[in-house]
Amino acid sequence: MESKKRRRDSDQPTENEVDTSKPTAVFEAKEGRNYTLSIALPGSIIANAQTPELKTLLAGQIARALAVFCVDEVVVFDDGQATHFSETDNATSSTQKSRREDNSYTGYTDPNYFLAHILSYLETPPYLRKELFPLHPDFRLAGSLPSLDMPHHLRKHEWCRYREGITKREIPLREVRKIWTPPGHTYIETGLSTRIFIPAVIAPETRVTVKFENEEKPERIPGNELLAEAVAPSAPRVEAGYYWGYSVRSASCLSAVLTECPFDGGYDLTIGTSERGVPVSSLDSTKRSKSHPIPEFAHMMIVFGGVAGLEVAVRADKELEGLGVKSPEALFDRWVNLCPGQGSRTIRTEEAVWLGLMGVRDVVLRKGKR
Repeated sequence: MESKKRRRDSDQPTENEVDTSKPTAVFEAKEGRNYTLSIALPGSIIANAQTPELKTLLAGQIARALAVFCVDEVVVFDDGQATHFSETDNATSSTQKSRREDNSYTGYTDPNYFLAHILSYLETPPYLRKELFPLHPDFRLAGSLPSLDMPHHLRKHEWCRYREGITKREIPLREVRKIWTPPGHTYIETGLSTRIFIPAVIAPETRVTVKFENEEKPERIPGNELLAEAVAPSAPRVEAGYYWGYSVRSASCLSAVLTECPFDGGYDLTIGTSERGVPVSSLDSTKRSKSHPIPEFAHMMIVFGGVAGLEVAVRADKELEGLGVKSPEALFDRWVNLCPGQGSRTIRTEEAVWLGLMGVRDVVLRKGKR
């Protein structure tokens, strides 16, 4: 018993030691941020994964990269290869083929949708997932997905001036056993024990971003009720500089990634990735004498190819075919190689995402318009 006690005591940091039991790299908002960082990748990478477990793991790896590097938007586009992989996969078992014919699980029937579905699920704060995502076969392995733990994934006891919530038609008051919502207001479920209302009527089951009046949590909350206001999902980023997760968009082809941009003015800096491009380090003029530096930008888009690269996406795009575009390089402001001198014949898309976001990290922080 004494030896066990001594071991427990020794686990406690002394005065001169660093306590590593809790993470210190917690995101801190400093100033408002206007620029955005977006990436696009094909859903066909899911079709190239053989089993449901690998498909789910792959989507989780992508989501982790989005969260770590503060990506604001991810676009899942169809490069025309998803069906090709499904039809030519001779190693698929008969059980898996029957699941492919069953429209309930989309990992085989619609890889583009599956990837977007999982990414949307992971971006949503855990306390809202049951409300926004009904039971679905795509989530049968959700327990194996990694935690993103982004700034808007707040715990019940944590306070932030902004918070994600979902509108509810009514709230139960257990004390009087009746249901009541103030006229002209909407109750918002935010994961807090305090009841939150906004002075507006919004349809039920709608995800909203709310903003509280106080920066710090009030010491006293009369009636355990607080009033907040509904704000744009971009408000935490623009007003206070918080990284507030990513939006998920689906595109029918490569050209739609660029033409259907949700930001005013479109993407003013686009980067395509290929082993035939210039080294990614050349984007930073401080690191190389012969460089291809990028200008200040408001909305950056980085596009990653699938197993066969962006070339196949161009060939499968009817819009680009009509315009006579044959090379993907012509679509982008910069055409970069993420890993010059690579030792493996191929770099997987999930690896390229990490390499690319790490490669442009310093440039994004310095050149993004505040």
